[in-house]
Amino acid sequence: MPADTHAPGRSTPRPGYRSVFRTREFRPVFAAHLLSVLGVVVAEISLTVLVYRATGSPLMSALTFALGFLPYALGGTLLAGIADRHPARRVLVACDLVCAACAAAMILPGTPVAVLLALRCAMAFVAPLFQGTRNASLADILGPSDTFVLGRSLMRMVAQSAQLVGFGLGGLLLTVLAPRGAIALTAAGFLGSALLLRLGTRTRPARTRTSPLAGLRAVLGRRRLRALTLLFWLPPVFLVVPEALLAPYVDGIGAGTAVLGLLMCAMPVGTIAGELWAGSALTARTRSRIVAPFAAAGPLPLLLFAGRPGVPLLAAALLLAGLAHAYTLGLDQWYVDVVPEELRGRAMTLLSTGLMTLQGVGMALAGLAAEFLPVHAVVTGSGILGTTVVLLLLAELRAAARQEGGLKDETAPAAK
Repeated sequence: MPADTHAPGRSTPRPGYRSVFRTREFRPVFAAHLLSVLGVVVAEISLTVLVYRATGSPLMSALTFALGFLPYALGGTLLAGIADRHPARRVLVACDLVCAACAAAMILPGTPVAVLLALRCAMAFVAPLFQGTRNASLADILGPSDTFVLGRSLMRMVAQSAQLVGFGLGGLLLTVLAPRGAIALTAAGFLGSALLLRLGTRTRPARTRTSPLAGLRAVLGRRRLRALTLLFWLPPVFLVVPEALLAPYVDGIGAGTAVLGLLMCAMPVGTIAGELWAGSALTARTRSRIVAPFAAAGPLPLLLFAGRPGVPLLAAALLLAGLAHAYTLGLDQWYVDVVPEELRGRAMTLLSTGLMTLQGVGMALAGLAAEFLPVHAVVTGSGILGTTVVLLLLAELRAAARQEGGLKDETAPAAK
């Protein structure tokens, strides 16, 4: 564990994002992440077009997007143990090669739609294992320290940015390439990612040889670790509600699709800005201090929906909800401090699995609620419930910390 840099009377240096890139091994990991994320985005839009042209069915076209989320729960649950039972580099390269092979198979002329969808499922099935293993290996590369937190933040911002610009780039790409040609670039991207990880990172031994089921019980059976996991999982369930219902809300206030597109960008832009601010302007100690207030306040801007706001106030509410995401950097540090090293891979895999799965559940529940209640009432209710749930989880976290020892209070920094 690194020495405490918060000694009284001494200024605390802020390493900033540049310090992360000074670690030689991180650079190929970051480049591989960029290639794979862009590859997935291009594959999604290209496969959607390909399936629609083959079937003429909007339902089948939409299903290609849904299949990017649905296998997450199954893959993350069944494969989580692999993250710790095998060397991380081997797991990461194998996942990239599986995705490259699936993308390559999509390129073959005459591939039936059912096979295309099955291949998309296979790519999504291994995604949580890849993400969990990579996130766990970041702690090996950067150390379970402030630099790890900044590295995780960079990875998240790349994923958020891909949602903002990736589909636009994919659309432009399809103006000059056939869908299968664009998917060929996806296969090349995954191969490039595998090569970067194989040659740019060093091999490390497996963390554990214990039973995968025993490891899963250990992750979710520890009271403080369970509370931290839920603090990652549950707030997004409520924050996806306005995004899920934005189309009917915008239609209800008489705005057009161009406004809808701009509003869909508001929360991701806020999220990226919040992470950049927390990662570049705050010390590790301050990032820890803002976790509780920012996590609790994050859903509160959604209460503005109660007044059925127009576009400017609506954009401000979504932007503020995104900015509050700055608390995640401090929460990352709490998490890596609590997770035992031998369980880090499967814990990170479960974290990714729950995030993706529960966001899908949140969207579905929002749509169901909006069948019976006005959209603005559903979004307002999600803001109230979200803050209530966060406050309950923070109380549970404090109680667990006192019971298990270690940090005196999870809502304030303390020397270990």
